[in-house]
Amino acid sequence: MLTITTDRLVLRPFAAADLPAFFAIQHDPVVNRFLPWFAPQTEAAAAALLHQQYLDDPDGEALAICLKTTGQLIGFIHAEASAAHDFGYGMAQEFWGHGYMSEAGAALIAHLPVADYPFLTATHDRENPRSGAVMRRLGMTYQYTYLEQWQPKDIPVHFRLYLLNRDGEASRTFPKYWDMYPTHFVEEGLGDAGSSR
Repeated sequence: MLTITTDRLVLRPFAAADLPAFFAIQHDPVVNRFLPWFAPQTEAAAAALLHQQYLDDPDGEALAICLKTTGQLIGFIHAEASAAHDFGYGMAQEFWGHGYMSEAGAALIAHLPVADYPFLTATHDRENPRSGAVMRRLGMTYQYTYLEQWQPKDIPVHFRLYLLNRDGEASRTFPKYWDMYPTHFVEEGLGDAGSSR
């Protein structure tokens, strides 16, 4: 079981005892606005989500982000081993703006074997530019933006896709969502875009 210690944080596997803190983060409508699932309204619903996403054989690495000094759970982070090698994260809003997510993300990426994770992709809602700033700080490069009718919330979202090549294949692109969704484009001013179009 992977556990990572940084200057300020401990990244560790989730445990059932994390449920109250996990529920508090997931239940916050400000945090949930940019998460792919509806906010759980009961602790039982949060427990089901905790098991589904983090306890019951997650795909890849799925870790709790905790303060090193107190052990308090303040967020979560994952890197998917299969398919898109999706890299995602979330954090209690009281801890936003302190560099914790960049610190956690850099630590997790450093521990991922390149052979198993030759690249990582990440997406963020265009209305959540802070998340894109984290991706750029982690060395990810903007590729393109696409419009998806996001499920299960059934709302239209413009997602920005970022890519991090880790195995030296600098020419790799990730055209999956460009090809999948008819509304897609490259935004100016977000760095060098990939040649996936």
